Amino acid sequence: MRIGLISTPWTPLPPPAYGGLEAVVDHLARGFAAAGHEVLVAATEDSTCPVPLVPGCPPADPGGTWLTEAELAQVVRAYRAMDGMDVIHDHTLAGPLCLLRPPGVPVVTTNHGPYRAPLLDIYRAMDRHAAIVAISHHQASTAEGVRIARVIHHGIDVEAIPVGDGTGGYFCFLGRMSPRKGVREAALVAREAGVPLRIAAKIQDGTEREYFDDAVAPLLGGDVEYVGELAATEKYALLGGATALLNPVQWPEPFGLVMIEALATGTPVVATASGAAPELIDDGVTGYLRGDIAGLAACLPRTRDLDRRRCREEARRRFAADRMVAEHLDLYAELLQARRARPIRR
Repeated sequence: MRIGLISTPWTPLPPPAYGGLEAVVDHLARGFAAAGHEVLVAATEDSTCPVPLVPGCPPADPGGTWLTEAELAQVVRAYRAMDGMDVIHDHTLAGPLCLLRPPGVPVVTTNHGPYRAPLLDIYRAMDRHAAIVAISHHQASTAEGVRIARVIHHGIDVEAIPVGDGTGGYFCFLGRMSPRKGVREAALVAREAGVPLRIAAKIQDGTEREYFDDAVAPLLGGDVEYVGELAATEKYALLGGATALLNPVQWPEPFGLVMIEALATGTPVVATASGAAPELIDDGVTGYLRGDIAGLAACLPRTRDLDRRRCREEARRRFAADRMVAEHLDLYAELLQARRARPIRR
C-alpha cells in the first residue's frame, strides 16, 4: 500500500519534547514502513523520522497556530506530491477540505482535539470528503452530527520507554502550562496530601506565562517544584521515578498521551474522572480517577500499593504502537475495498 501522511508545520517528527499529534504521526510512519508499505510524509524539513519526506517543506515553526499560511502551504505541498498514493491520512485541519486533493484517493483525517463550535461545523462538512477517526469513545460521543469512521486509541512505542522503579520519592505533573491541564490543581492536590510534586510543563505563549506567574508560581516552594520543559529522555526519567503521575485535567480531554506514557514506565496515574481518562486508566488497578481536589489527594498515598508491573503490562497490551498501526491499516484497506466495489459511472 502507498500511504501518504500529512503532519503539521509546527513540530518535527519525532517531536523533541512536547508534541502529541506529531508523536502519533511519527509512530504511524515508522510502523507502516516496518510493515512493508511505501510511505511519504509531509512534515517539517528538520524531521528525522526515517521515511521519505515531501520536498520543499520548511523547518518547524513552533510559533504557528492553526489555519495560518504555514498550515495551508503545508497542505498544498503535500497534496501536490501525493498524487500516486493509495490513501492519504491528513492530520491537519485545513487539508481534508483542500480542492487539490488527488481525485479518487481516499482521505482519512484524525481530530486530535475536542469537538466544539465552530469545529463541529467544519467536521460536519468534512465527513462528506474524508473518513474521520476519533481518538476515544468519549470524543466520538461529542461529535454531534459528524460521521465517525473508526475510534482508534493512540499508541506508543512501549518497548522503547524505560521502566522506572518509582523510588524518586515524588509525584509528578507533565504537560502544558495551561489552566485546562490542571497545573494549579496538581499543586493544590500535592499540598493537600502533603507530598512532593515535580511539575514539568511547556510554557507555549504569553497567556500561559501569565497563568504560570499568577496561578502556579505562588504555590511553588518547599516540596512543590517547577522543573521546566523536558526532552524525551528527561521526561521518561521523571515519569519512571515518580510514585504516580498526577493529571487533574480541568476539561474533558479527548485522549491524554501522558497517561499511557506514564503507564509504560510502570507509573500509575491519578487523574480527573473526565473525558477519555476512564478509557485509559482502570480505577484501583493502574491508578485512581476522582472528581475533585480532596478526592485526588486522598488517593495519592494509595498509589504506592498498586502493581507497577501491571501498569507496564496494560500499556503494552492496550496502547502499543503496533496495535494502533494495525487498526489504521485495517481502516485503509476497508476504504480501498469500498472504492474498488463502487460501480463505474458511464
